[in-house]
Amino acid sequence: MANQQYKYTKTIRIWLITGLVMLIGQVILGGITRLTGSGLSITRWDIVSGVIPPLNTIQWQEAFDLYKQTPQYHKINAHFTLSDFKFIYFWEYAHRLWVRILGFIFLIPFILFVIRKQIDFYLIKRLGVVIFFTALTASAGWIMVQSGLVDRPWVNAYKLSLHFILAIVSITAMAKAVADVYNYKNSAKKPEAKIIFLLISITFIQMIFAGLMSGMKAGLYYPSWPDMNGYFIPDVLANPANWNLHNLTNYDTFVFAPALVQFVHRLLAYIILIFTIYLYIKYRTRLYQRAKFWLTAAGVLVIIQLTLGILTLLHIRSGIPLVYGVLHQLTGILFFISLVFLFLSLRKGEVISI
Repeated sequence: MANQQYKYTKTIRIWLITGLVMLIGQVILGGITRLTGSGLSITRWDIVSGVIPPLNTIQWQEAFDLYKQTPQYHKINAHFTLSDFKFIYFWEYAHRLWVRILGFIFLIPFILFVIRKQIDFYLIKRLGVVIFFTALTASAGWIMVQSGLVDRPWVNAYKLSLHFILAIVSITAMAKAVADVYNYKNSAKKPEAKIIFLLISITFIQMIFAGLMSGMKAGLYYPSWPDMNGYFIPDVLANPANWNLHNLTNYDTFVFAPALVQFVHRLLAYIILIFTIYLYIKYRTRLYQRAKFWLTAAGVLVIIQLTLGILTLLHIRSGIPLVYGVLHQLTGILFFISLVFLFLSLRKGEVISI
């Protein structure tokens, strides 16, 4: 538990909230990069020199020539002009630049606050966890990019999901640090809070499938609702012969894995919606103000989130609609964070159980 005697300044609080917002922004930029097909436009990871983009025609052509060596260019974007390349380069560059800016904004003040003893050892440990998982997320991101530079024209879906879920863990760790400086302290007994933790766990699993949905482009296979191309359970899932490792790994050539991922993603969405609304109806009048706020936020966000997911499916044409897709991702992250804050804000006597 955080040192409740330690007084965190307003500057510390603003700094941590800024870090949380920027982490969320980084994930959203990643979503835009994915949906615009921009993630493989920069084929090298230059930590220092990569800060500076191409500045003249010669440098732009050199960057374009590197992209021309990728499977994505040969199999999908061979028609690209330099102007087309600049568009996808912009989003990947913005995604990488943002994380560098985030590192600068986070690490420099962190070092200064430690030297000046403005943060206690407890918070230092918490922020150490944030730094660790953020670095791990970046490393997984580069491993993910490399998976799309060999044979297939897209990154590996499982590596993309790992990259995404590590980013969610980083956001969760930062949210916990923010909660600490605002004196959130879960003093409820474990039996009282376990139902919220269960919902958080289900939502976390749902976000793993969200990453797989994106990586496999699963939405393109069944762009209908409430059915999946006329079925509640796709017929490809009903054949026992399809349930094998080969079909799970070769999702580019057979519909089984995308069908399974989208089916589970839909099913979990319904479970989470019902679960959240049930908790809101039953407990909205039994909680203190802070916990009640986060429960209400979760209830509103889960409805918006599901609606955006449906709209995303129904507006699929040749690709995932950018605006709906990004908003669907954003509300999903905000919903998850609201559950985390709800769990952390529960006080003793605030019974949350079935």
